[in-house]
Amino acid sequence: MTMFLKRTVAALGLLLGCAAIHAQQSSWVVKPEWVRAHEEFLASDAMGGRQSASRWEEITANYVASEFIAYGLKTAPGMSGYIQSADVDVYTTPTGRQRLRLVDAPTKTSRKTFNAIGYLQGSDPAAGTILLTAHLDHLGTSDATDGDNIYNGANDDASGTTAVMELAHALAAGPKLKRSVLFVCYGSEELGGLGSTYFGKHPPVPLKELVTNLEFEMIGAQDPKMPNGVMLVTGWERSNLGPTLKEHGALLGPDPYPEQHFFQRSDNFSLALLGIVAHTAAGWGTVPTYHKPNDDMAHLDLPFMTAAIQSLVEPMRWLASSDFVPQWNKGGQPKGRE
Repeated sequence: MTMFLKRTVAALGLLLGCAAIHAQQSSWVVKPEWVRAHEEFLASDAMGGRQSASRWEEITANYVASEFIAYGLKTAPGMSGYIQSADVDVYTTPTGRQRLRLVDAPTKTSRKTFNAIGYLQGSDPAAGTILLTAHLDHLGTSDATDGDNIYNGANDDASGTTAVMELAHALAAGPKLKRSVLFVCYGSEELGGLGSTYFGKHPPVPLKELVTNLEFEMIGAQDPKMPNGVMLVTGWERSNLGPTLKEHGALLGPDPYPEQHFFQRSDNFSLALLGIVAHTAAGWGTVPTYHKPNDDMAHLDLPFMTAAIQSLVEPMRWLASSDFVPQWNKGGQPKGRE
């Protein structure tokens, strides 16, 4: 081997070695301690169950917004801050239950609900915007005088809120994406999807620019009906979003509970009704802690949750850098309340 060839081979080896090191450094690892830290705060007794349209919901929204700021996200177009608020009114149903509804102006019984919104601007304004969402509220407290009266909502939906924050963390730390990404954590989902409904009526970017929406709901526990480590996607058969993300490494699969109509029971449905290909990724669809005070840290599967978020980092990076536009399958788009 000539001296020139030896030097060429050595240089090539050095370049390949540097490329390998760069690849290792650019790969993102979702750290379990980050996931735990979010959950420890959001699901703590001090947060009072994050009741819809309450002071606790507002505190939660501000926590999420502060994390968005720390990750380097910007305010969404047309917004001066990271919080979108809406007036909601208390009313009594025919059965005597108190509920909330969106109103156009404050009344004597009005409150506010809060959406936390962060924006990662892409390099191509014409490429559209991806919407990643969860709801940050829960049920608050009960009137029980014995035992646990706080509905901590560690799984429902502090886990989804954590997923949105950590995907924001990962995507903002990487190379600039072609598409923009909106990260939104809604208020008042538990009282009828009010936060997502308001967002749909007052989006920071035109609805026609939203490429797709993936909601995260209760990803804190593995579903025994799903393959190990895999989250279910509601309405899997309605579009090509879930199968395509799976092809790119996301730990996702079809919802094994069609009779539960989960597709219509989360914030994705508010966007789907507007024509946007929108689905929810979830863990255990019928988890025993659902809407109970024991939905707490002790009942979370943090390794499953961390791995689930991790599996979405590169597929989301691909989606935000590609020209792929998710499409409804024939008959998949909802035309109204089903």
